[in-house]
Amino acid sequence: MRLRALLAAAVLTVSTAPAAWAVAHGSDVPPGQYGFVAKLAMTKIPRPDGSTYSSYCTGALVAPDWVLTTGHCFHDAHRDRVSGKTPYPTTVTLGLTDEATESGIARKATEVLQAKENDVALIRLDSPVTTVTPLTVTRVAPKVGQQLTLAGWGSLTSSDPKPATRLQEGTVAVAKVDPTTLGVRGAAPEITTSACTYDSGAPYFSGNELVAVEATGPDCPHAGIETTSRADVIADWIATHTA
Repeated sequence: MRLRALLAAAVLTVSTAPAAWAVAHGSDVPPGQYGFVAKLAMTKIPRPDGSTYSSYCTGALVAPDWVLTTGHCFHDAHRDRVSGKTPYPTTVTLGLTDEATESGIARKATEVLQAKENDVALIRLDSPVTTVTPLTVTRVAPKVGQQLTLAGWGSLTSSDPKPATRLQEGTVAVAKVDPTTLGVRGAAPEITTSACTYDSGAPYFSGNELVAVEATGPDCPHAGIETTSRADVIADWIATHTA
C-alpha cells in the first residue's frame, strides 16, 4: 500500500521528457470533458532534514473558489496533515485535458481545511473559476456494485512514476462500503484500471455528482481494492465552508 502522492514524490525529479499517461490502464479523456478535474503542482515541500522537493496531486472543483482533494497532500515536514495557510506553493490548474495543446485555468491555493472524518481536504483558490461547472457533492450513500468514473493526472505505473501531461479516465465498481471509505475495483477499460501515484485526491463521480476521493491502494496497475474517501459523509462540512 502507498499514499498516492507524496511518498513516491519524495524522490521525484521533474523531467522534460514526455510524461506517462494518468490512471493506470485507463483511456484518454476527450477534449473539453471533465474541466472540474484539477491538477495540483506543489513545490518546496519540506523534509525533516530541511531539504525540499516537488510533487503533484489531483482534485475536483466543488465550488467556484474551492477544490476538494486528499488531506495528505498538505502536511508538515513530519507528514502530519495541516490546516490553515497553504504550507507550500501550490498551483491548481483546471479546464484542460492535454497540457501539450491547452493552457487551462491556473489559480494559486491560499488556504487548506482538513476534514476530521476521512483523508480529505478543501483548498481555497485565490480567485473563483467561473467558466467551469463544479461537481455536486452527493449526499446519498454509495452501494456495492455501483459504477463510478475515475479521472486523474497520475502516473501509468508505480515504477519510476512521473506526473501526467494528459488526463485519463476509467470505470470502477464499488466493492465495499465502510463508514467513511469505499473500496473500489477496476471495471473498464480493464479490470486492472486503477489509480496510481499522483492521483491522490482524484474524483470518483457519477454524472455530475462527486461520490469519493482517491486515498491509497496497491502499486498500480492492479486488480485489487483501492481505498477512497466517501464524499457523502462530509457533504455538510463541505457545504458549510463553500457556501
